[in-house]
Amino acid sequence: MSLAATVSCSDDLWVFGYGSLMWRPGFDYVESALAWVHGYHRSLCIFSHVHRGTPERPGLVLGLDKGGSCQGVAFRVAAKEREKTVQYLRERELVTAVYLEKTVGVRFAEGGCANALAYVVDRSHCQYAGRLPYDEMTKLIAEGCGLAGDNPAYVRNTYEHLLQLDIHDAELAEVVRRLDQCSCRAAPAQKKAGANPGH
Repeated sequence: MSLAATVSCSDDLWVFGYGSLMWRPGFDYVESALAWVHGYHRSLCIFSHVHRGTPERPGLVLGLDKGGSCQGVAFRVAAKEREKTVQYLRERELVTAVYLEKTVGVRFAEGGCANALAYVVDRSHCQYAGRLPYDEMTKLIAEGCGLAGDNPAYVRNTYEHLLQLDIHDAELAEVVRRLDQCSCRAAPAQKKAGANPGH
């Protein structure tokens, strides 16, 4: 079935991914398509206390913040999988209530539009970081690690996936560049201390 035909399938569920959902959706879907959301932009604006950091040493993860537009991936979930998918997404995204579950309009790169489930940042939540200076963002990400793994891997995976989709994100590009510089500076010290790698 073509994308143009599936847009009108009201019983199916569309989910908009702009961060880790793009490369690790975690749910079954029928198809995926490049799509735009207007009124929100992708931003490293959330202090992570669980997945990529801790309350004592928070990481920094992506949210959909107000203003601008965002290109990402929309996933079409079959109607029979709707309830299970929404339950999974709520357990994953609403663990600390920093995200708000919303229905947003998406416009497909191939034409057509649909309503999709998306998770946008709650600016009133204590984990909302806003727009931080690049130095602070890089430091938080470089040191962040949580239940889902280390923060730099999250940022790099998202950035590399965006490149594969031919989506340019200036903020992520700059943060990855700075993380690369940090890695280069840390390499000699790590090599010197590598005589006992088990500790």
